[in-house]
Amino acid sequence: MPAFQSFFTDHGDPFMPFPENTPTPDDLPSLSAAEIAALPVELLAILQREIDERLKRDKAAKTRFDAGLAVRYATRAAEERQAAGKDTGSVRFDDGDFTVVADLPKRVDWDQDRLADMVVRIRDAGDDPAEYVDLAYKVPERKFAAWPEAIRAGFEPARTVRPGTLKVEILAQGADQ
Repeated sequence: MPAFQSFFTDHGDPFMPFPENTPTPDDLPSLSAAEIAALPVELLAILQREIDERLKRDKAAKTRFDAGLAVRYATRAAEERQAAGKDTGSVRFDDGDFTVVADLPKRVDWDQDRLADMVVRIRDAGDDPAEYVDLAYKVPERKFAAWPEAIRAGFEPARTVRPGTLKVEILAQGADQ
């Protein structure tokens, strides 16, 4: 697909078909949907392109910023999590006058074929598999944690635990927590 080519020149050009007070993406939050809808289609196309470019740029900036936070805080967060005796979850620690909240969510995947086999074995033993698993062959982590060891051992080969994406929040100390 070829790059967007505007039929209009930059805002500084005296032949610009729109006045200098033409709305920009920064102005859109203060306009009603009806006011935006009433803009000329050419201007809507320009605004749409500008907004899409901003979104791409901002998404790239957010990705890069989050990567920087991970570089700065991932090791410390892992040490704090290890000291707390946990592999995933939230930890808090100070950095200067700020409190850093680093959350590494737990993500659990289950081997669907192995779960299906376990459901058959439970049914064959005369028990109701719904007491242990959801019918979609997903096992809620709370149920798994509450099971007796003998039952958990049978399901372990179907279970994979992997960490989620690290989320870092920087809060001023004394802020509402």
